[in-house]
Amino acid sequence: MSPANAADDATVSVLHAVPGPTVDVYANGEELIPDFEPGTLTDPLSLPAGSYDLQVFADGDSPGNGKPAIEANGVEVPSGANATVVAHLDAGGDPTLSVFANDTTATSAGEARLTVRHTAAAPAVDVRANGDILFGNLSNPDEDSADVPADTYSADVTLAGTDEVAIGPADLELGEGTNTIVYAWGSAKDGNLDLAVQTIDGLHSAPNGVPGGQVGLAPESGGSPLWSVGLGVLSALGLVLGGRRLVIARIGR
Repeated sequence: MSPANAADDATVSVLHAVPGPTVDVYANGEELIPDFEPGTLTDPLSLPAGSYDLQVFADGDSPGNGKPAIEANGVEVPSGANATVVAHLDAGGDPTLSVFANDTTATSAGEARLTVRHTAAAPAVDVRANGDILFGNLSNPDEDSADVPADTYSADVTLAGTDEVAIGPADLELGEGTNTIVYAWGSAKDGNLDLAVQTIDGLHSAPNGVPGGQVGLAPESGGSPLWSVGLGVLSALGLVLGGRRLVIARIGR
């Protein structure tokens, strides 16, 4: 893949959210990510806009000697896009690839953006912040987003319409001028549900904002992934929080 004008490049990160296998990722027949372990979120990669044939192989296999576990051909990567590609399980537990467009529009002074993406083999869920439902009845592979006061929130995930906690609670620090993206991944049936967190910063609407306070949380948008695909490179930081593995990556706008 040859370099293009930087203004035309897309910014792509990748999350490996299929429990179990270590994989190798190929794009247009070339290896992009060797030995890609579950729970890893890559640093952002600048990619020329264009069409990509993407394949995910079991570790050690390749287009010449193996069959891809997941593939997507003719994937169009738009110029200037900021996206995260997720290899994950669909609602029925089968591996799939989804690409989500990351919202990098400016936030108001004192506010942060929270985005939640359901990429787990699990039923519909409610996402709560400080005990109140922020996003309700979220299904795989949908997402929802809200701009909220910058603060630290106690967040958990419950089965939709119930108080049965599936993940959490965990403290979630939402910094001013950031988009904090939370992925629920894994399998409810296999008991390995996890959280992954990606933070995009530099979204301030002005050089100096004002401190955020405790007020109500109002969802602003929701939807499904933009494309179906799979790419990326490099590694992220993992830690354990509340019995769940939390994978964190912070990237600039």
